[in-house]
Amino acid sequence: MIFSTLKINDSDPIYIQLERHIIGGIKKGDLKKDSKLPSTREVSKYLKISRNSVISAYENLESKGYILTKRGKGTFIAVEGEKQVYEYNVEWDNLVNKYGKVLRDKDIIKSEPKFRRGMISFKSIAPEGELFNLEDFKRALMDSWTYEEVHLLNYGYAKGYQPLIDYLFEYMREKGVSKENKDILITNGFTEGFDIILASLTSPGDVILCEEPTNNTALKVMEAYGLKVVGVSMDKDGMVIEDLKKTLQLYTPKLAYLIPSYNNPTGIVMNSERRKEIYKIFREHSVPIIENGFNEELLYSSSPLEPLAALSGRGNGVVYIGSLSKVLFPGLRIGWIMGDKKLIDILESVKRGRTIHSSFLDQSAFYYYLKSGAFTRYIKNIRKYYRSKYNLIMEMVNKHILYEYVTGEGGLYVFIKLKNNISSRELLNLCYEDGVLFMPGDLFYNNAKGESSLRLGFGRVSDDDIRIGIEIIGKNIERLMKQKGYEGELGD
Repeated sequence: MIFSTLKINDSDPIYIQLERHIIGGIKKGDLKKDSKLPSTREVSKYLKISRNSVISAYENLESKGYILTKRGKGTFIAVEGEKQVYEYNVEWDNLVNKYGKVLRDKDIIKSEPKFRRGMISFKSIAPEGELFNLEDFKRALMDSWTYEEVHLLNYGYAKGYQPLIDYLFEYMREKGVSKENKDILITNGFTEGFDIILASLTSPGDVILCEEPTNNTALKVMEAYGLKVVGVSMDKDGMVIEDLKKTLQLYTPKLAYLIPSYNNPTGIVMNSERRKEIYKIFREHSVPIIENGFNEELLYSSSPLEPLAALSGRGNGVVYIGSLSKVLFPGLRIGWIMGDKKLIDILESVKRGRTIHSSFLDQSAFYYYLKSGAFTRYIKNIRKYYRSKYNLIMEMVNKHILYEYVTGEGGLYVFIKLKNNISSRELLNLCYEDGVLFMPGDLFYNNAKGESSLRLGFGRVSDDDIRIGIEIIGKNIERLMKQKGYEGELGD
């Protein structure tokens, strides 16, 4: 009640006191324009005064333009009061912690050259949205609503939508992973899953072993937590065994982070024997493995290999982070962590403490989509499409680019090591002027390496743009080589 602070005195007419009180409320901003005043009867009863005094006050205020009476609706404030502002500034940059500063400084959306309309961009490794079977997803969304209705709009469970969890258990079983003593936590994609694991298991200064190069997002999250990232070199079959053994003599890692299938950025698939060797070495040194199940559905040249988690059997030494975002509906941001039951119990509580749960509407729609068989049909279709893109980009690379080697057996990108240590940064600057973008390789290293490498994503690039873009890259490589006095021909 706006009159709760009014104290009626005996010296002034009551209607004058009411007028002053309302005008004062307007000027202070307590009474906003178009806000409704209580009726004269309500004011009279509340203040225990004559209703005629209230009527007189309202009539005078209306004649002065402060209020307006609308027949059948009531009396309203007609003017805007003076807004009182008390400026208060804080130097927020001085308050940002290391976590925030690292993620800001390493934010490639802000720090790398920006896309301009009309450019040919090889930066993204997202899938082509035009291939999404939208009618199947619409039906799945309707099925989800038919069976769940309002439950999808209320609070859910931090662990996730149980039918989706059950589906993912079967999905992982088909990959050879045992569900015994395991559980699954649904996350907002890989990044949240990885962040939750690091937040729960590591402390600043802990050593994390990973392939070199590796996922840029994982690198910056690890750095943000103050972890010491130690890279182990790779060859065409994955992490180099001798390098790994030497590294383990020098460090005692808290965890190992690996992408055995379609390493990002190289696209390398660790072969079966190498997987077994590396798994046994980490087991021997009691180093838990965080496995990023990345793009496992998009192998072009052979059959998919079982993840490292399958080698563990009933053991709990491997934590698997899964996501289908690089092949299907990245906007849904659905991923999962599969690991030891006791660990998942902890991670579930951390998830609840951070985001409560991932969207149940999204999870349910995704489940009904997967259950319908639409995903299987979609994968068959996109493998043909992306294999054709992959073959085209390899043809164009071989035709136009002077390289030491090219890697990539699947997924939506290839990785190129340029000849003569040509700087990919200098190359990017030239290509940017010509309307072409790509990812320079140094973004995937935790040190001053990768300067002469680059990643080309092709999932959303048209065939014509692939031809034009790679020819532009090739011409600028030749231009840089001439500037630096190098000679070379394609096929050397």
